[in-house]
Amino acid sequence: MATKKKNLKKSAKTASAPIGTATAQPQAAQARAQAPQPDPTALSIGDLKNLSTILDVASTRGAFKANEMAGVGFLYNKLQAFLAKVAPEQKPEGAGAPATAEGK
Repeated sequence: MATKKKNLKKSAKTASAPIGTATAQPQAAQARAQAPQPDPTALSIGDLKNLSTILDVASTRGAFKANEMAGVGFLYNKLQAFLAKVAPEQKPEGAGAPATAEGK
């Protein structure tokens, strides 16, 4: 009977996973957990520009009733004012390159 117990212990040791693979998976999971995840509900400036375009196209195609146009127009104007305020902050980065080309 002592032989059977020894064989069971040996088979249990050989059935376990190699040491390298057992530690690789938790390390990969930790690396993914540590990486900053973007917020899927965050709105970008590009999203707001697309929304402005959608409102424009929908109103042109008659998607809104007459009594809804005031609310849609108010929101559209508010969105356009916000985009105009934010857009100049982003343009100086790209606007600097053509200005140097014109100076040459």
